[in-house]
Amino acid sequence: MSSTLTTRAAWYEKNGEARDVMVLGTLPLKAPGPGEVCVRLATSGVNPSDVKSRRAKPLTDPWVVPHSDGAGIIEAVGEGVSKQRVGERVWIWNAQWQRPHGTASEFIVLPTTQAVKLPDNTDFAAGACMGIPGLTAVQAVHLAGNESLRGKKVLVTGASSAVGHYITQLVTQYGGQVIGTVGSEQKAVHAKAAGAVETIFYKTEPVLERLKAFSGGRGVDVIIDMDFATASQWVTQGGLAPHGQLIGYGSNVVGDIPLTFRPLLFNSIGLKFFLVYDLLPADRTWCVNRTNELLASGQLKHTIGAHFSLDQIVQAHEAVEAGQLGNVVIDL
Repeated sequence: MSSTLTTRAAWYEKNGEARDVMVLGTLPLKAPGPGEVCVRLATSGVNPSDVKSRRAKPLTDPWVVPHSDGAGIIEAVGEGVSKQRVGERVWIWNAQWQRPHGTASEFIVLPTTQAVKLPDNTDFAAGACMGIPGLTAVQAVHLAGNESLRGKKVLVTGASSAVGHYITQLVTQYGGQVIGTVGSEQKAVHAKAAGAVETIFYKTEPVLERLKAFSGGRGVDVIIDMDFATASQWVTQGGLAPHGQLIGYGSNVVGDIPLTFRPLLFNSIGLKFFLVYDLLPADRTWCVNRTNELLASGQLKHTIGAHFSLDQIVQAHEAVEAGQLGNVVIDL
């Protein structure tokens, strides 16, 4: 493989709306170095975090090829990587984390550990959903206790979202009862298809009252949450049972979030937070292995809400911004 290559890609050089800043063209691509692989991408997953970064995350490089998730086939390997990996089907995590070149590109070079063998029964579209949605769901449920969720009542906020849909499936498989917040009738159907026993229309229904009714007045045992700014209020007002725990992986407010301390202390409430991009090595290994077990055994239902081409990357980003049901995937 030549040391000077190019790849067709989409990128942006400044923050802004997708149709104002996204560029399509050709970029240089270095051959894989020691411990690296070059992947010919078949799919690129578009996540809400990709949209948020493009809109507002300051650039530290001249350009950014967006998207952290993707799937494809290893085309070449660098020194120290087994040549047997050439031709291997893989899914990718953290492609655009602390580096400028993500998966909105026909080729990508990255560390070999970030290209995970894709089980034979899993297609590339599903593989492009594993880096953020899949790993976030697996880690969240792992922190919530996995098998210990049996018989427990669990609130999943955004139960129809890409992450929430996987969380709902996993909690249900472990024997937990899920009540999920949703924003529409269509999303309620989607959440229930994943295993939710009840849904709450958070825009029009009193969430706290519904949680207490669902849990016999004591609050749910676990909240797995994508918006701590809102859920924190339910926690301190009796929506979470004594000795319950909240597992948080996001918030719609990035500034200070006030908490009422006394109910947290006197109810022995546990709060756990994690950033899927920054898992400890042992947690990352466990989550990646567990995700592949779930894929290989066919235990996960995938919902690809929309397919786009690389030329349609603007429309792909706009679909995510519009709240597209299911995962948005770019086919390369």
